[in-house]
This record gives sequence, C-alpha cells and structure tokens, in this order.
Amino acid sequence: MPSVYRILKPALFRLDAECAHNLAVRALKSGFVPGRKPVIDPRLQQSLWGMDFDHPIGLAAGFDKNADVYNAMLEQGFAFVEVGSVTPKPQPGNDKPRLFRLVQDRAVINRMGFNNAGMDVVTQNLSDRARARKGIVGVNLGKNKTTERAADDYVLGIHALAKYADYLVINVSSPNTPGLRDLQGRDQLYELLMAVKAALLQAGCDKKSPLLLKVAPDLTADDKRDIADVAMETGVDGLIVSNTTTARPGNLQSIHKNESGGLSGHPLLAPSTDVLKDFYKLTGGKMVLIGVGGVSSAGDAYAKIRNGASLVQLYSAMVYHGPGIAVDIARGLSRLLAADGFDHVSDAVGVDVSLS
Repeated sequence: MPSVYRILKPALFRLDAECAHNLAVRALKSGFVPGRKPVIDPRLQQSLWGMDFDHPIGLAAGFDKNADVYNAMLEQGFAFVEVGSVTPKPQPGNDKPRLFRLVQDRAVINRMGFNNAGMDVVTQNLSDRARARKGIVGVNLGKNKTTERAADDYVLGIHALAKYADYLVINVSSPNTPGLRDLQGRDQLYELLMAVKAALLQAGCDKKSPLLLKVAPDLTADDKRDIADVAMETGVDGLIVSNTTTARPGNLQSIHKNESGGLSGHPLLAPSTDVLKDFYKLTGGKMVLIGVGGVSSAGDAYAKIRNGASLVQLYSAMVYHGPGIAVDIARGLSRLLAADGFDHVSDAVGVDVSLS
C-alpha cells in the first residue's frame, strides 16, 4: 500500500485538499484501495472499557464524517475508527476553501465547520453494516451551528447513535463552530455532561457505551484543572487530548500558515503532548486518555503513550503518508517497547510523568 500511495500522491496533491479527501473516501468506499495485513502482537493488545484493541493506533474523527468507510479504514490496519463529528441536522459547514495543506510544515489547517450529512444518515450507515463491522467504531458528536442550547443536540445524538457506537465522544473543542469551546468552562461542561449521562441512561441500550470528552490544546492551567475535575466528578470514561489548535507557531513556513481554523499535524505534536501530560497528572493516571495531535511515526505514538495515553489517534499524517501508516506505526511501536524492555504497552503508559 505505501508504494501505491507514493504513486498516487503527486496527482492527489495537484487537487484542492478537500477534493483529494473526497476522492480518497470514494476510492475507499468502492473497494479500490487494498487492505493491509493486520498487526497481531500480544505486546500491543489491550482491553479497555471491556473492548479488545489489537493495538493502540486509531483513526481520529474528521476523516469519515458520515460513517461511509469505517470498515475500509479498519482494513487499512487501524485498531479503531472514530466517525463524525455528527450533528443532529445536516449542515454544509463553512465556505470553501476550508482545508489547506501546509506541506513544508507537515501540517494541515481546516475550518470545515462540522460539515456532515446529519445523524439520520450516520445512523443508517452504522445500522446497515452493524452485523458486518470489522472492529471498534466510535462516534464523535457535535452540535449544529444554529442550536442555542448545546446540550439538546448532544442528547439527540446520544438517543440516535448510542446503540450503534462502541464508544461515544462529546466534542466541545473544535475551533470552527462559534461558541463551542465555551462549553469547556466548568459550569457549562458540568451541565452538559450531566445531561448527556442522563440521556445515556434513558437510551435503553443493551450495552453501556463508554463516554469520552474531546478537549482543546489551547487551555489555561485553570481550564485544564476544571475540565479534569468535572470529568472525574461526572464519571466520564476517558478524555481525548487534543483537538486542533488556533495557535500559529512562529516557525511555520507554508503560504497557508495564516489561514483561519484549526492547525493539525507535526507542529501540534509537542504542545498537544504537553497537554496530555497535564491531564494525566490532573486525573492521577486513573482515567483512560487517548493522545492525538501530530502523530506521524512510531516515535510520536510512543511519546504519547509515555506521557499518559493508553490509545493514540491520527488523521493529518495520512495526507502525507497514506492510510497504511497505522500498520507501520504499530509495528514500529512494538520494536520501541521491546528495545526499552517493556513486555506490554500498558507498562509504558505514563512512565515519563511524575504523579507525586
């Protein structure tokens, strides 16, 4: 697969970034992209929330917004796939162009604005293929731009999608929906999470879907402390750290560096890992954390794990390396663990963080 992507990459990079993305999804949906041999390695396998993960590497939300190709991405070697963000009503998102490659910086800027087909379409796509699902699939929930009371949209999403989701994510951290990040404040977040928890109890599912919260990297020390406290108080099952950043490092080189939106890719690796480390400390290592931001190699994934992540997600790296990157990272991660004398990936979680 890497050689196939290397052949296609020059042609894809001649296209607008969003056009290339849509073409990739269509190719995956049609079965044009061959799968990769799965990684089966006891050193990497772990059970979290009652689910068995073949390895720690998953696909972050944003690539498969409408649950069109989650099975295809599982066949590319991801251990789990997160679809969405999904809003109750369909919405077109922000004006185009809204997705930019920063090639010199190995980065991406997006201001998509939760463009998706809505929860009815996603529900249908997940239910149609539920019997043939080939791995763990999470659902990332957002709110419509025009909804005034955010909790209403998240509750609607819970009722519609909880039965089809192996885990659920409350996304309050995208920078591209006005006012969304305000929901990370202590009082607003507590109210939202309590409403969502109540909706989960009312959803009447046969199984309890773990509930995760996705947070921003652009947080003050007080913000992080408040989020950690509320997450533990409300019984959230995990945190995804982190979403894209509105910050612009001074060393960016691309002509697109000043585009508005969220920056992802290599420049986000260090700051998002620092935030991950902070949340591992604030939760005392007692909450499952998913590390995301700037991961494009086994070393990057290993850094996330050593700073508190039990699982790791990526997305932007596929723009530059293709969808087979998950297998390469998982195999490399196993070698790194062995070189450092770790018998199992869980032994490395948080080893670089002092909890004292």
